[in-house]
Amino acid sequence: MSQQYIGTKQLTAWPESKDGVQGYGVRYADGYTSWSPKGPFEAAYRPMGDVKHLTAEQQAVVGEHVQLNDQLIKLGLLIDSPAYKQLSLAEQMRLASQRVAAGELLRIIATRIAEFGGDA
Repeated sequence: MSQQYIGTKQLTAWPESKDGVQGYGVRYADGYTSWSPKGPFEAAYRPMGDVKHLTAEQQAVVGEHVQLNDQLIKLGLLIDSPAYKQLSLAEQMRLASQRVAAGELLRIIATRIAEFGGDA
């Protein structure tokens, strides 16, 4: 039986062309390297900056911040779209509450990152 998957992994990547196609060289945590075309790579991954100086736990916090910020941007786009106005008032209120809560969580995570000397 097939099912849908969503993944989360941290990797190192650098711009690299292959056969004239723009993309990224990719190195996974286990040392495996591969290449990915630019479009699919950028759709799947968000940059975290240079976090090598941080512990694995601190890197995970930075990753959480990056992912939550991406989700918050997408939520804002939904709320600002015509589709939002087609939703029930109750669903609009839930989404607005979710936006506020996610924004507060993002601020808390940013404070944690600032405390250990990372960039948020």
